[in-house]
Amino acid sequence: MEIENDDRGGYKRIHQRLGPTSRQPDRGGKVCFQWRAGHCTRHPCPFLHSEQDPSNSKRSLGWRNPNTGGSGSGPNNGGHQSKWGKGRHGENSNSNSNAGRLNGGVGTSGGDRPCKFFVSGNCSFGDRCRYPHSWSFGEGFSLITPLKGHEKVVTAIALPSGSDKLYSGSKDKTVKVWDCQTGQCTVSIPMGGEIGCMICEDPWLFVGIPDSIKVWNTQTGAEMNLPGPTGQVYALAAANDMLFAGTQDGKILIWRFNAATNCFEPATFLVGHRLAVISLVVGGPKLYSCSMDNTIKAWDLTTLQCVQTLSDHTNVVMSLLCWEQFLLSCSLDSTVKVWVHNSKEQLEVTYTHTEEHGVISLCGMHDVQGKPVLLCSLNDNTVRLYDLPSFNERGKIFAKQEVRAMQTGPNGLFFTGDGTGELKVWTWSTN
Repeated sequence: MEIENDDRGGYKRIHQRLGPTSRQPDRGGKVCFQWRAGHCTRHPCPFLHSEQDPSNSKRSLGWRNPNTGGSGSGPNNGGHQSKWGKGRHGENSNSNSNAGRLNGGVGTSGGDRPCKFFVSGNCSFGDRCRYPHSWSFGEGFSLITPLKGHEKVVTAIALPSGSDKLYSGSKDKTVKVWDCQTGQCTVSIPMGGEIGCMICEDPWLFVGIPDSIKVWNTQTGAEMNLPGPTGQVYALAAANDMLFAGTQDGKILIWRFNAATNCFEPATFLVGHRLAVISLVVGGPKLYSCSMDNTIKAWDLTTLQCVQTLSDHTNVVMSLLCWEQFLLSCSLDSTVKVWVHNSKEQLEVTYTHTEEHGVISLCGMHDVQGKPVLLCSLNDNTVRLYDLPSFNERGKIFAKQEVRAMQTGPNGLFFTGDGTGELKVWTWSTN
C-alpha cells in the first residue's frame, strides 16, 4: 500500500531497540537491568533493550497449518520441553511484567496510556501534554494511516491475494472497498443487514449477514445469495471445496462448490453447540469451532463428525487460530490457551496465558524479520503484540473502542478495525 506515512501525530520512542549499534560497545549481549525495571533513560544505551536471544535469531517459527509438518515445541512433540511462555532465560512470561518495560520507553510521566483528549481529538496541550500522543507503544511497527468511512463497528476485514482492493464490513450494514494505492473508499455496498463476518477465498468473497450469505466472484463480478442460516452469521471458513458458516442458533451450515455450475450447493449442517458459533478455523484434517457456550469443538473434515469437545474456558470463547501443530483460543475469561495433540490425538492445554481483561480476537503474522507475532485484541480497547512462542510483549496498540477485526496483508502490513468504525493501516518497519 503506497501511502505516505504521516508522523505529525506520532510519538517516537527512542529507548527500545534490538541491540547495540556501531557507535556502542558490545557488552556481550547483556540486557539492560534498568530497561527491565522500566526506567532506562540512557540514549544510546550500551546494553540490549530486548529479551531476544541472538543465538536463536535464525530459528524458523512460521505461521503454518498443523498439517504442514512444521517443527513445534509442545510437550508431546518428540519429548521436547515446552517453550511456550518462556523468555530468553526461561522465565515465565505469563504476567504483565513486560508492560513495565514497554512503559519505560515512553519517556513521559503519563503512564502506559495515551492522552484521553488526544484519543477524542481535542487535546489543547499539544506537544506540551504530559501524556503520550500516540496510538501505539513498542518497537518495530508504526501506523501508516487511518481509513474513515464506516459509521459503526468494523466487524470484518478481507484482502484478496494479489488484489489492490481492501474490503471492510461493518454493523452499519455496508461493505466498503478501499483502493490500496490511494487509501480512498471507492465503493460502498449496502448489504441490507449487519455484517457479522467476511472471508476471501480466491476468487470468492463471502459476507455473512442475518439469515444469509452474500457471495461475489472478485474476478468476474458474479453474485449469488446463499439462504439457509437462522439469525446472524458470525463465522465463515472454507476447505476441501466446502464453505462452513457458524450461525446464531448454534449450527454450522455447509455448502459444497459445484464446479460444473460454478455455484455453492447446500450439503448438510453440524449440530453440537448450544449457543451461537462465533469463530471457525480449519487446521489440517479438522474444522475447529468455538461458541458462546464456552466450548470448542473439533470436527473431522472427512466424516463431518465431532471428535472432541474442549471445555477448559470458563467464559465465551471468542476466537481461534492455528499455528503449526498448535491450536490457540481466546476467551472473555481473560486467557489465551495453547492446545496440542497428545499421543492419543486428543487436544490438551499445553500453556495458558492470562491477561487482565477479556480477549476478543486473535491474529497471527510475521514481522519483517520473519519472527512470528501474535496480536491479541482485548476488551480494554487495546491490542497486545507478543512474540511466539515466548509470549514476550512487543507492544500495544490503542483504539477509541474495542478492536473487533484484524487482518494481515503483504510486506508486513496489517489492519485493525474498531468500534467507532475506523480502520487503521499498520506496518512492520525494517529498522
